[in-house]
Amino acid sequence: MSVVISLCDLTGNFVRPWVEAGYDAVLVDPQHGMDHEEHHAGRIITKLAATVGEALPFLGEVIRTGQVAFVAGFPPCTDLAGSGARWWATKYAADPMFQAKAVAVAEQCRTVGQLSGAPWFVENPASALSRVFGKADHTFHPCDYTALEPGDNYTKKTCLWTGGDFRMPPPQRDPSLGAPDDRIHKAPPSSARANFRSATPMGFARAVFQANADRAEAVA
Repeated sequence: MSVVISLCDLTGNFVRPWVEAGYDAVLVDPQHGMDHEEHHAGRIITKLAATVGEALPFLGEVIRTGQVAFVAGFPPCTDLAGSGARWWATKYAADPMFQAKAVAVAEQCRTVGQLSGAPWFVENPASALSRVFGKADHTFHPCDYTALEPGDNYTKKTCLWTGGDFRMPPPQRDPSLGAPDDRIHKAPPSSARANFRSATPMGFARAVFQANADRAEAVA
């Protein structure tokens, strides 16, 4: 059975369309609390409470099955996003390697994608990651896919570095919703703010599945 790998993924939003279509999934994020399996309509969702580096032995076993259909990477942007540049000097004073560590996680995500032989992307907002990965292959806003999820009518410029014959889905907007809002930028400070800001928009997740599932069928 084909499997989708989603790295640095707490919510599981990205894999939902794949699981509903009959794929198994592997989610990696330290916030999962403990390693465990969940079941949905006969499919297995494996959640690893680990960093990408810690999960590499397991991911290697999955890749060697030759059944990986897609790899998505959502490395933390806290130390990379341009919106937080005003704090970089303070962070650098505390840890000169703070951005190198963040880039290392993104590189691990990219490497897993490259090794999988499947379509893949690494996602980040407009950030310092472009200094290492180069210009993003694609950008989008969640509101670009409101025809698939009306609740995503907000702006957040997001960059994708891609490979493995990844196909970028064309915009599918619902014009009846009016102008998108900027809820991400106005999110109040809280312990949940980072997870709220980084949650994968469902419209985008569905659009990526629609654009790439036919390629994945060749793996199934």
